[in-house]
Amino acid sequence: MKTRLNLFALAGMLLATGTLTPGLANAGVRVCTFPGSPSAALDEAVAREAFHTAGIALSLAPGGFDGSDDDGVSLKELNKALARKCDVIAGFPRSTVADGSGSKLTFSRGYLHSGYVSVTTRESSAQDGGAEVVAATYASPAQLIAVQQPNVRLDLENTAALTVDAVASGHAQRAIVWYPAVVAYTITHPNLHFQIASTVSPYADWHLVFAFGKSGAALQPRIDAALEKMAADGRLAALTRNWTLPEAAQAARPSAVTFAYRDGPGHGDAAWRMTLTGSRASLQGHFIKVDASAPSDAPGFDRAQVAHGKTLYASACAKCHGPGLQGLNAPALRGPAFAPAANAKLTIGGVYGYMTNNMPADRPGKLKPQDYADIMAFLLYSNGYSAGATKLTDDNAKASKTPLNAGTSQ
Repeated sequence: MKTRLNLFALAGMLLATGTLTPGLANAGVRVCTFPGSPSAALDEAVAREAFHTAGIALSLAPGGFDGSDDDGVSLKELNKALARKCDVIAGFPRSTVADGSGSKLTFSRGYLHSGYVSVTTRESSAQDGGAEVVAATYASPAQLIAVQQPNVRLDLENTAALTVDAVASGHAQRAIVWYPAVVAYTITHPNLHFQIASTVSPYADWHLVFAFGKSGAALQPRIDAALEKMAADGRLAALTRNWTLPEAAQAARPSAVTFAYRDGPGHGDAAWRMTLTGSRASLQGHFIKVDASAPSDAPGFDRAQVAHGKTLYASACAKCHGPGLQGLNAPALRGPAFAPAANAKLTIGGVYGYMTNNMPADRPGKLKPQDYADIMAFLLYSNGYSAGATKLTDDNAKASKTPLNAGTSQ
């Protein structure tokens, strides 16, 4: 679920009053969905009804994205789609940790509250004394949720459909997966039945919305009004009924933004281990439970590291965490949710240890130690810490027990 944006073809399509130009009124607003999205049928149905209610002509534009790799849609690709083939993206995922607010998009109110769930079958059973095989979709929030599970072997699959199939075929005992993928899978496999449970993670909770380009802001109030009307008269509930999370999956939602490197299993243990199996098998990582109760001085870093770290971040991290560290389909890496002014729950060493073992999602643990240290320097600088004359090293970053509170100067 990477999110890609390009040229905004809505420019020139809307008048300052928000009414459509005659040419656009005839052609209709072009609405795209994400390639391979399991909720595409729902997204298109809601789009038809919402735009009809708003009195706006639309045309569905399948294939609005030229293609995507297996870790989602980049901001660049999203801009490109909006530039050439789409005016609006239906089915844009937003959450409290990845709301895309740093992009130049405007968003509608949510039309489906959904999320990542734990999926089993009646035949699923844990191996006695062994690690549970848990399937998750590679480079997605499901992977981040799965690494929080204790004593698991992680089976990483390339698509959400394959993740569900891993459980259906008995290859995995459980799956962490985007719930609409379960709905889509059962539509094509009506004889299969799954047991759905909640996952307790900040990465689990999402809403689907419409995303408008820079020049499409005038459409947003009209679509919001249409969605509100549809919610009031029951049409929205009727459209989304089969896609709504079951009650068992709505329980135990986290009440505050938290992170895997704080809230992993542990239960007093110093560390836990994850191993991989399946199509992405090759990694064995350690995940450190951090303790922010023993503050010490923050490790130093210099400006050259910040500059290099910024370059590395742009190439390895921005596609998920956003070019401005604002969060896209992964958590924001600046601001109070990440580095609050006081009473931090994360430590610098805890964040760094998680990053070096699990990031980037497409090459976990594969960067050079000093490159990870330089990225950490960039993150510290971006959250208000001051650069100095001392170089941040891999060892110093790992050892730091300093709470990750926002710095006071920059």
